[in-house]
Amino acid sequence: MQINEDTTKNLILDSREEIAKLDIENMMGSIEELGNQINHSWQDTKLIEFTARAEIKNVVVSGMGGSGLGADVIKHLFKDELKVPLDFVHDYTLPGFVNENTLVLLSSYSGTTEEVVACAEQAKQKNAQIMVIAAGGTLEEIANENHYAFYKIDPKFNPSNQPRMAIGYTVFGMIGLLARAGIISITDEQIEAVVKTIQRQIEDCKVEVMGEENPAKALAFMLLDRKPIFVVSDFLEGAAHVSTNQHNENAKVFADYKIVPEMDHHLLEGLRYPLSNISTHIFIFIKSMLYHPKNIIRMQLTQKIVDDNEIDTLAIPMKAQTKIEQVFEMLIMFGFTGFYLAMLEGINPSPIPFVESFKIDLKKMTQGI
Repeated sequence: MQINEDTTKNLILDSREEIAKLDIENMMGSIEELGNQINHSWQDTKLIEFTARAEIKNVVVSGMGGSGLGADVIKHLFKDELKVPLDFVHDYTLPGFVNENTLVLLSSYSGTTEEVVACAEQAKQKNAQIMVIAAGGTLEEIANENHYAFYKIDPKFNPSNQPRMAIGYTVFGMIGLLARAGIISITDEQIEAVVKTIQRQIEDCKVEVMGEENPAKALAFMLLDRKPIFVVSDFLEGAAHVSTNQHNENAKVFADYKIVPEMDHHLLEGLRYPLSNISTHIFIFIKSMLYHPKNIIRMQLTQKIVDDNEIDTLAIPMKAQTKIEQVFEMLIMFGFTGFYLAMLEGINPSPIPFVESFKIDLKKMTQGI
C-alpha cells in the first residue's frame, strides 16, 4: 500500500543510521558544514596579498561545474555593487577582450580541470592579472611558478570530498579574492549573518525534524518522479543555477531553472504541450520581498498562468533579511532537498558515473588535440 511505502521512506529520511547506509561518502556532512566552509574560506582569503599592476577594468572567471558556480552567484548577487563588468567562461577559450586590464580568476577544486588549465595559459599569454582557487593539482603548480595570488582550499569541512559540495569554499573563496582585489566589498558582520541564517535553516531541515515539519523533506516527496523547475528573479539567479546543478548530480534528476521576467516573454506559451507536462513537471517559485517590486508581481502572475495550464506549482518564500542571506538560505534548503530526494530514490548521491566515464572517453578520443 502507498501508506506503507511512504512510512518506509519516512523512516529512511528520519534516521541518520538508515541514511548512512546509502550516503557512504557522507554528503550530509558536507551540507551541514556549509557555514564552517564559509568561515574557513573567509579567514584564509584574508591572508592573501594582491596588488593590481594596472587598473582592473573587467573580471573573467574560468571554472567548470561546481567550481565555476560561484561566479554566477556573485555576478547576480553583487550586480548593483559591481563597478566593472564580471563575466564567466565555462569553456576552453577566454574572451577576446582579455588583456592587462582584466582580472582572470581561475577556479578548479581539483586543480586539473582541462578547460581551466587551457584558460590559464591564455590568460598568461594575454598578460592578464591572475588569481587562482584550487585544492592542488596543475593550477597550484601554475600559481606557484608564476607567483599568482592563490587561495588553496583546505577541504576539511567537505567530508564527502565532492567538488560540488564545496560551494562554501568556492563561492566565498571567490568573494574573498575579489574583495582583496577591491572589486567587491563585504564585512565580517555580513559573513556572520550569513552563517547564522545557514544554521537556522539547518535546524529546520536536519534529519531530526520529522515529516511535514521539515520543509526540505516535504519538498523532496513532492519532487519524487517529477521534473522540478526552479523559478527565481534577479539576485537569486546564481543560487538557482547551483541548486539545479546539485539536483542533477545528487538526485540524478532532470531539473531546470527559469528567470523572471525573461521567461514571461516566451515560456508562458510553451506550457501546453506536450500534454505530459501536466503529470511530469512541477514549478517551484522562490518568492522574495527583496526582488524588484514589479518582479514580485510578475512572480504571482506567472505562477497563476502555470496553474491555469494545470501544471503543479509551489511557492516558497525566502525569509532572511538581506540578499546575501537569502542566497544561502535557498542554497542550504535545496541542498537538503536534493539530498533527501536521493534517499527517497534509494541511491548514493555522491557517485557521478556518467560524468566520470565521459571524462575518460573524452581523454581517449582527444589525445593530441
